[in-house]
Amino acid sequence: MTVGPPAIEREHTVRRATLAAAVGNVAEWYDFGIYSYLAAVALDRVFFPDAGPWAPVFTLGTFAAAFLVRPLGGVVFGPLGDRIGRTRVLAATVIMMAVATVALGLVPGYASIGVAAPLIVLVIRMLQGFSVGGEYTGALTLVAEYAPDRRRGFFGSWLEFGTLVGYTLGAGTSAVLVALLSEDDLLSWGWRLPFMLALPLGITGIFLRLRLEETPAFRQLLERSPAISTMSPRRAFQILVRRYRRAAMVAAGLVVAWNVTNYVLTNYVPTYLTRTLPDFGESGTSETVTTTMQVAVMVLMLCVILGVGRMSDRIGRKPILFVGSTALVVLGLPSVWLLRQGPAGQVAGLLIMGGALLCFAAVAPSTLPALFPTLIRYGSLAIIFNVAVSAVAGTAPTAIGAAVAVTGNLDWPGYYLVGAGVVGLVSTWFLREPAGRALAGAAPLQSSADLPAPVLSPDGVPLENPSRSGP
Repeated sequence: MTVGPPAIEREHTVRRATLAAAVGNVAEWYDFGIYSYLAAVALDRVFFPDAGPWAPVFTLGTFAAAFLVRPLGGVVFGPLGDRIGRTRVLAATVIMMAVATVALGLVPGYASIGVAAPLIVLVIRMLQGFSVGGEYTGALTLVAEYAPDRRRGFFGSWLEFGTLVGYTLGAGTSAVLVALLSEDDLLSWGWRLPFMLALPLGITGIFLRLRLEETPAFRQLLERSPAISTMSPRRAFQILVRRYRRAAMVAAGLVVAWNVTNYVLTNYVPTYLTRTLPDFGESGTSETVTTTMQVAVMVLMLCVILGVGRMSDRIGRKPILFVGSTALVVLGLPSVWLLRQGPAGQVAGLLIMGGALLCFAAVAPSTLPALFPTLIRYGSLAIIFNVAVSAVAGTAPTAIGAAVAVTGNLDWPGYYLVGAGVVGLVSTWFLREPAGRALAGAAPLQSSADLPAPVLSPDGVPLENPSRSGP
């Protein structure tokens, strides 16, 4: 239920809040892009040189280890954000991410310190996972609570625009290194450079977030219930379980469908094309070509994602989610088959996966926060999102890699995509359309840009009561 008369937020503030959230997301996914692309190019040989054909699996397993602690980060940061505010928690998470990413670039290789090297990487990845547990869902909450009701889909899509920018930057940086450096230079020191570049992104995100006030919805909550800062995480969890079970199930399903597609495309496919297919006698491709194709798909998604977000404000979120889920069910396996048909087929397969992912990425950031009230929004999203990602989606690349290695069946990525589509269809069916509505527990929100222009007198002075005539 909405609370109180309509509120108005300055358009400049809405845009600044969106930028602050998006820049932090750029920093997060920049690291993700680096690790995903360097995993099959350098990191497997730097940290697992004696693992043979299992080196890619171990490298992806180290990546997946971060997802083990993401729920813990969600449990800590989410309820904390509901008690003390969104902006302070988000400033802390972006600091942790930047420090951990830079530290990863400083770890000595296996040749220098032996098994301690992958163990240190494992610890750093877990620290990153802990911070991400509060980062992304906090950014979702921040943007949703600042965005005006009529344009929440558009502003929410900027968050995933930041994701694509970060991933493209990470992948592009990796591609440049692979193209310019010899293999020896890349393995000895070149792989470290992209991780060092994460520091300026982190500093920018911290600066922007510390300048933000609390969101309109959270300010309204503090005015109504000043004692919110004393609410225990246990009490918040009880509210979630007793009153919002359906919303929690819908949210978890959408997160699984969205993120399985995301991690298959961005994390597993590079290894699939460069290492897995050649290992099984199929036609793969080089690291440079794979990275170039992936970056091209991401750039195409960048060009249309804001338009899809804006469209969801007009036609609703559910039609777009239905399209993405149906595409996974019908085209999930064919998209993987195409990856084994040479360069043209690989481009087509990547475009199909990218198109399905786009449907989720453009509207999920505005859909998920609308499922929960202000009182428990950050904490609920943090717990549900991270548990779903950690249990199913984030471990998908490792599980697929292991399944392919054990069974020899190269269709496992397609099976995962089809399963994700089925989950997405069921979840969307039970979703209540949130487009154009105020957030639960908050007053209807408008931007100053949405207000009608004031009526002016003949000499250009705004009239306070333009409907009245005379003095």
